[in-house]
Amino acid sequence: MRLVAVGGSDAGISAALRARELDPDCDLTVVLADAFPNFSICGIPYHVSGEVPDWRHLAHRTHADLEATGMNLRLDTRVAAIEADEHRIVVEGGGTIDYDALIVGTGAVPVRPPIEGVDRLGPGDGVHLLHSIGDTLELMKTLERNPMRRAVIVGAGYIGLEMAEGLRLRGLEVTQLEQLPEVLPTVDPDLGTLVHAELVHNGVDVRCGTRVEAITGGEGDEGRLAVRAVSPSGSSEIFPADVVLVVVGVRPDAGLAEAAGAELGAKGAIAVDRQMRTNLPDVFAAGDCAVTHHRLLGETYLPLGTTAHKQGRVAGENALGGSREFAGSLGTQVVKVFDLVAARTGLRDHEAEAAGFEPVTVAALPDDHKAYYPGSMPIEMRVTGDRRSGRLLGVQLVGHRGSEVAKRIDIPATAIFNEMGADEVSDLDLSYTPPLGSPWEAIQIGAQELASVVTENGSTAAA
Repeated sequence: MRLVAVGGSDAGISAALRARELDPDCDLTVVLADAFPNFSICGIPYHVSGEVPDWRHLAHRTHADLEATGMNLRLDTRVAAIEADEHRIVVEGGGTIDYDALIVGTGAVPVRPPIEGVDRLGPGDGVHLLHSIGDTLELMKTLERNPMRRAVIVGAGYIGLEMAEGLRLRGLEVTQLEQLPEVLPTVDPDLGTLVHAELVHNGVDVRCGTRVEAITGGEGDEGRLAVRAVSPSGSSEIFPADVVLVVVGVRPDAGLAEAAGAELGAKGAIAVDRQMRTNLPDVFAAGDCAVTHHRLLGETYLPLGTTAHKQGRVAGENALGGSREFAGSLGTQVVKVFDLVAARTGLRDHEAEAAGFEPVTVAALPDDHKAYYPGSMPIEMRVTGDRRSGRLLGVQLVGHRGSEVAKRIDIPATAIFNEMGADEVSDLDLSYTPPLGSPWEAIQIGAQELASVVTENGSTAAA
């Protein structure tokens, strides 16, 4: 059995490792365009901040670890074409690799917004789009140049927020520009304001409702960079910078598969079934280049490292003849911003309505542990359920980094995954000790708030 994976990040490596577990004798080749197999892209902000001093420590497994499994790594090798009928790939510079099954794990690439100067300026000018280890090394070269005092970040999603913290920890002055009305648009705006306040508290100059028009300067202008933007009032503002980060999202890198005849789905990602099969014979796709099955929405595009690992594992098993299905995602996410943590799972109110549910959302403010034990802190919570059935649909949390927000969100994630109702969440037997929790876990208090509004027959309970 000759199994080839194109892409050496989460999906491709997970697929290869699963195949090796199932068949110790299969011929495994992983082809990747750079020299950084199996690195944690999610860890990049913590190398930039200095918390992970050596970028090599971001590797999930070392090159030697991977080769010890019998995996053949083809580094710095770009695939020019997939010849699906012939069951082979063509590599740039000449040569082909034959396969019995192929897994496409080409991931995603940063979105290049329609901002004047983004296509002209690059790392040598101090303008960076950040998504890979190569991008990170280029950024570090910029940051190590002197003097380096002012940073402008375009975008206030997960990576933008983490980079704002990382650059502040390096001692830079940071301005964060976001076109939308509030930072972290994956949570409700009133929760985003809490994250906004935490950024400001830690010295970040946050400008929401601000549309970036151009980045000027660079080597041709004595290295002086500036970002021109339009404020909410409509006036033009100039933000001088020594370094500019543009982090406004990613899009699927599906061009290689599309050129071979693969069908595309949501957001231009490679269309796959639950077994990660494409429409091409013996070709699978997984990770950020592929569509995501969402347990509440159906087919969507939701690039997450956790999803990529799971999809890759499914693809690796099925490439050897298995029939495993990807169980689906709920978009469970968490981000730390200085001393605050924000998390979400499932659907927000407007997302649930668009999906055909009849949603109702309640707010709760439980303490993270018993108030009489020192250090108790509140957790801002939004709980969304279906008015007709009482089914839990989504939860959002914002709390202090010591409040276990990251693990608390896993309780509703598990409940939504298993289609539980608010009353069933309240019935769960969860742990308790005063320094760490309450007899009613914080999530259960939120579920009880929802249950008090939604009755089993779907009518709205009396206030």
